[in-house]
Amino acid sequence: SHCLNMNHTKGGLVIFTANSHPASRELGKRISERLGVELGKVQVYQEANRETRVQIQESVRGKDVFVIQTMSKDVNTTIMEMLILVYACRTSCARSITGVLPYFPYSKQCKMRKRGSIVSKLIASMMCKAGLTHLITMDLHQKEIQGFFNIPVDNLRASPFLLQYIQEEIPDYRNAVIVAKSPASAKRAQSFAERLRLGIAVIHGEAQDAESDQVDGRHSPPTVKTTGAIHPSMEIPLLIPKEKPPITVVGDVGGRIAIIVDDIIDDVDSFVAAAETLKERGAYKIFVMATHGLLSCDAPRFIEESAIDEVVVTNTIPHELQKLQCPKIKTVDISMILSEAIRRIHNGESMSYLFRNIGVDD
Repeated sequence: SHCLNMNHTKGGLVIFTANSHPASRELGKRISERLGVELGKVQVYQEANRETRVQIQESVRGKDVFVIQTMSKDVNTTIMEMLILVYACRTSCARSITGVLPYFPYSKQCKMRKRGSIVSKLIASMMCKAGLTHLITMDLHQKEIQGFFNIPVDNLRASPFLLQYIQEEIPDYRNAVIVAKSPASAKRAQSFAERLRLGIAVIHGEAQDAESDQVDGRHSPPTVKTTGAIHPSMEIPLLIPKEKPPITVVGDVGGRIAIIVDDIIDDVDSFVAAAETLKERGAYKIFVMATHGLLSCDAPRFIEESAIDEVVVTNTIPHELQKLQCPKIKTVDISMILSEAIRRIHNGESMSYLFRNIGVDD
């Protein structure tokens, strides 16, 4: 069923993975196995001076190239490996170069902060400049990031896999409530709740997500009062600073299973705090579900010691080491939807099948 329809396209299909870390090549292996294609031969390594060198060891002229790149601990090296490989394919006359980045790096830095910059726009520009002609990714932190590219972007969703997990692996999921640990992730929680026909609860207050909406730099007030600039009697009204209320849970979680949903789980402090809050309000089991399990630093240890019963993430980012430290972490494999996307793009078929029932807010 997964045979590639070669007669549509002049060239063949080549799948590369530009990761020098063996753990990060795992997803590429799975995808190429599903498509029945050998992984393309390429050498990616760090020289003694820490420069990245890429050598493609087969012809890519006129081929549809797919570069599968999963993010490792060393994000910046991973990005560089990807850019160099893409540029190498372009200079070797590949017909098209599609990046498959299940987790788009720097996707959290997609808003203007005081004297900061919108880094994901910079990364997007670099990728286009290197010669990327199409991008496949999953659950962008903000879907507007698609607009940072001047090439087509397919932002696939992992929620069908996570919903399937809930229905198959949580026996009494009908007694669950979907929880947003901050108002920021309420939309995602609503989407899950409506699909599973469950209730929703939103936590807000003190322990709110630090990222929520820190001062937008363009409204930084001048330090000195500049009266007289416009008119002596006119003063620009300043925005009243935010005062966070004590933690409140909107919605009932007593005697329920709580399923906290989010897109990224990296720094687990806020999840652990949310789990504590839910336990206090009478939730008897607590799951956390997210698409991207970055799980940096001591995250596995914190999860292991917390009130969270299970953390379910997909394999958009390799996390085998974290699983060894914390048996509570479970993985859902999403290589299937990525390989299907590659197959459809290569054969020139419609992608809409992969986006069934996805609304504008999902």
